[in-house]
Amino acid sequence: MGSGTEGTRGGWNRRRFVGALAGAAAVVAVPAPAAPPAERPDHAARPAARTPARTPAARRPLYLGTYTSVEGGGAGIGLADYDPVTGRITDTGTLTGVADPSYLAVHPNGRTLYAVNERAEGSVTAVRLADRKLLGSRSTGGAGPCHLSVHPTGRWLLSADYTSGSVAVHPIDATGALGERTDLVTHSSPAPGPGQQGPHAHQFITSPDGGHVLAVDLGTDTVYSYRLDPARGTLTEVAQAHTKPGAGPRHLTFHPGGRYAYLADEVGNTVAVCGYEPAGGRLTIGEPQATGAAGTTNYPAQFLVTADGAFAYLANRGDNTLARYAIEADGARLRLLDTVPVHGDFPRQIAFSPDGRLLFAANQRSGTVSVFTVDPPSGELRLAGEPFASPVAVCALPL
Repeated sequence: MGSGTEGTRGGWNRRRFVGALAGAAAVVAVPAPAAPPAERPDHAARPAARTPARTPAARRPLYLGTYTSVEGGGAGIGLADYDPVTGRITDTGTLTGVADPSYLAVHPNGRTLYAVNERAEGSVTAVRLADRKLLGSRSTGGAGPCHLSVHPTGRWLLSADYTSGSVAVHPIDATGALGERTDLVTHSSPAPGPGQQGPHAHQFITSPDGGHVLAVDLGTDTVYSYRLDPARGTLTEVAQAHTKPGAGPRHLTFHPGGRYAYLADEVGNTVAVCGYEPAGGRLTIGEPQATGAAGTTNYPAQFLVTADGAFAYLANRGDNTLARYAIEADGARLRLLDTVPVHGDFPRQIAFSPDGRLLFAANQRSGTVSVFTVDPPSGELRLAGEPFASPVAVCALPL
């Protein structure tokens, strides 16, 4: 999930190698799509919401992704819980029997957890959360799966294989278990970008309208749009969007309005605002803009957008900061506000708690998870206590 030289050694690939190695505000807009959604009142003009007195809340589960085949790594999926008010994390054990679970996702009904098995022979694993029973694994048909997501219908699991540059679809049955994959597509066009030896699929997600699924490929500098057949689980490519050569796109996050998205470019150390047309699934990538990294080698990792669409956050690996952006013009503009230290080394993944009050950052090199409280009116982040130690922390999934 970084930049470096390709190659494998005992399951140690280019993406892990990068993870193991020990600014001024900018505004960029893209043209509005043909039929923009109805305007909502400006964020600043909204009446202040009353904050009710909060009673002690029940602790919530937290699942932690790691590498099991590297020195100092974990023994499976880390188990923990957290206080949804203070963010304090408590270790509760490890779910063993899951190899290299470097990325995690949960079914929309909250009953099943899914993990990639990031190995040369890639696979994905399902876990029933009620009793933490393993429901089995299925081959992705590719190598080095690094990302997965569940289609909003709950019927399909989407996964991205970094090393082979392919994306796969698996059916999900009523129990949450996975069937044999229904499709596998390897990105063969366009040719790899500067410094890349092949395609490197890094993310596979569903658009907010549910009509298309999008794959971000770092190796080909392309975001591919597919139509997913809702009955057969097969993919039909409908559009491609290309970044600047060598940008190395890594992660795409949509604005809740559904007409814009924000793209993190790992290799180019830039971000971009993208326009999106739901009818055809076409993405239009805007001009690169700043990540807030202050003159150091930096690999942007992941974007998050608040549920009200007012703020976006970017994890900066190398600069070891979280950048905060104001989202303006109904999603068409990002304005960099500031950065805050992540209080860890190499924040590879970030996630909100379900209520959006907390932000979790998994710091790969320091083996820690930092938790921040999110101030709704300003979007400001404040560290919530000492970071939690977790071996080779590459994913934190709060439920």
